[in-house]
Amino acid sequence: MSVVVAREPGGPDVLQPGRRPVPAPGPGEVLIRVTAIGVNGPDIVQRKGLYPPPEGASDLLGLEVSGEIVALGDRVDGWQTGDRVTALTNGGGYAEYVAVDARHCLPIPEGVDETDAAGLPETFFTVWSNIFHGAAIASGTVFLVHGGAGGIGSTAVQMGAAFGLRVFATAGSDEDCAFCRELGAERAIDFRTEDFVEIVREAGGADVILDIIGGDYVARNIKAARHDARIVQLAFNMGSKVEINLMPVMLKRLVYTGSTLRSRSPEFKAEVAAALKAQVWPLFAEGRLRPVTHMVLPFAEAAKAHAIMESAGHRGKILLRP
Repeated sequence: MSVVVAREPGGPDVLQPGRRPVPAPGPGEVLIRVTAIGVNGPDIVQRKGLYPPPEGASDLLGLEVSGEIVALGDRVDGWQTGDRVTALTNGGGYAEYVAVDARHCLPIPEGVDETDAAGLPETFFTVWSNIFHGAAIASGTVFLVHGGAGGIGSTAVQMGAAFGLRVFATAGSDEDCAFCRELGAERAIDFRTEDFVEIVREAGGADVILDIIGGDYVARNIKAARHDARIVQLAFNMGSKVEINLMPVMLKRLVYTGSTLRSRSPEFKAEVAAALKAQVWPLFAEGRLRPVTHMVLPFAEAAKAHAIMESAGHRGKILLRP
């Protein structure tokens, strides 16, 4: 089968076409003939050699795909060959075929194109597991989303609005701010010209904050947070080493947390998949959620996809097609 490989750690130019044997699905796995693949931040970090795949996972990039199930391993329930699915992978997505834990597959949501569906699992699993899973979030909660126009951000803005939260989103241009409002943000904040801390505090402070920026945003998030708020860190685009005053964390009774999805157990991911299927996937048919695809590129342009991803010059997801 055709694949995209990183010949060595480095920039986007290290990505090149290759050939690999088609994997065989193991017990509890399905083999998917890939229609499209989502490009994600962890792909960039792994390409640089800073995010090695877990033991037993494919060394190929790619954490989400859509496509057709063409073979079943032993002990697979609920799926048949010919089913069209979108799936969270543990690697190996940049390929024509990928073997996936059957429990991490979801049906293509009603009304969603199969190609667009490739961009759903990574962000929806991530946002649900970090923001909503196991948390009772009341309608009217103030939810601050940084990077609202990106892949994680556009998913978080939509989900927050769909569940009745007051969504405040930061973005870096008038166009991106308008895009966030279209997705359901009550207030889009242009971080080039506006202070999100001041704006959110005028609304009473944020109850939940999702941050992918890091750097000086860590201290600013603490300042923008309401008492008993939760701050969730999912990435550190501006750096993870910062000096902050922790006294407000104690005085405000804040919860500061974060996680990476790939390292979570298969059982946890299966639990999240079941929750998404029951509580989130029906919202696509109702028109309350939609996929957000920035562009679809062929395998031959994987390096271009990574360059665009790193430049943050996109809204929503960048997809590849084998």
